[in-house]
Amino acid sequence: MPFETHTPFRWRDGHAAGLSNNRLNSSAFRKLVRGVFIDSRVDIDALVEARAAVLVAGAHSFVSHHTAARLYGCVVPDEATLHASVPPGRSRSDHPDVAVHRSRRVPQTFRGVPVTSPVDTFLDLATSLGLVDLVVLGDSLVKRRRTTPEKLLAAARSARGRGCRLARRAASLVRTGVDSPMETRSRLLRVLSGLPELETDIRFHDPVTQALLRRLDAGDRATRTAVEYDGKHHVQRQEQWESDITRREEFDDEEWRIVTLISKDIYNTPGDTVRRLERILRRRGMRFGPLKDEWRLHFRGHG
Repeated sequence: MPFETHTPFRWRDGHAAGLSNNRLNSSAFRKLVRGVFIDSRVDIDALVEARAAVLVAGAHSFVSHHTAARLYGCVVPDEATLHASVPPGRSRSDHPDVAVHRSRRVPQTFRGVPVTSPVDTFLDLATSLGLVDLVVLGDSLVKRRRTTPEKLLAAARSARGRGCRLARRAASLVRTGVDSPMETRSRLLRVLSGLPELETDIRFHDPVTQALLRRLDAGDRATRTAVEYDGKHHVQRQEQWESDITRREEFDDEEWRIVTLISKDIYNTPGDTVRRLERILRRRGMRFGPLKDEWRLHFRGHG
């Protein structure tokens, strides 16, 4: 039976199967982490990385932390190190490219790989992510239908130990219907500055067919005010650009005020964005208290 090279394999196993060092170091193979290789024709994705992580971590190990989040198709900051965990009492691999944690989590199987549950992955990452990134993860877990805000909040309230307070705060801010990480960041900039959170994922349907006609990231129906995030991809496609113009004109006809945010408004000038939103929302008739400064801890642009 030929040696399988289309899934991650250890150097020693490849060598035992007759693959020389020169062959393994040729363009025919790609090194995933130190001592682990794969056929170079295989696309490296989250599943391949997850398999490499448990291969290094050894028997009884399971994927966890950043690597688990990526396996679920969810959003976490880039992390070159792969992550796996082993139960207490099991030896841990000392590997420069794979962090192996001790964990009492009970893994489940996803895509054929043992991995922490979506909820446990969220709780584990509360020990290393900041508030904004943890809410981004939570929103993306919900978007991918891996869990619900209610399950995250219940688990966070029951959690003890390092990261539990952050997990509770982040879980309380996770919402259904969030389409992108930048929508999450836009919402958190409002919430942490004392501005109204607004209703998430406002949808307008045809009254007869119930077909979806239009969608808004967030808004207030009473004052017909909305906040939308537009990424660069919106202006890179002619069809999307034309569709957006038509959609905005339809909202103008119904006297909606749509505030459009772009990347620099969140990353570069969050203070200016807060003041701009405060001015517009108050003029539209929304009532809220004085602004807060908590946003400054999480959004590092000037302002």
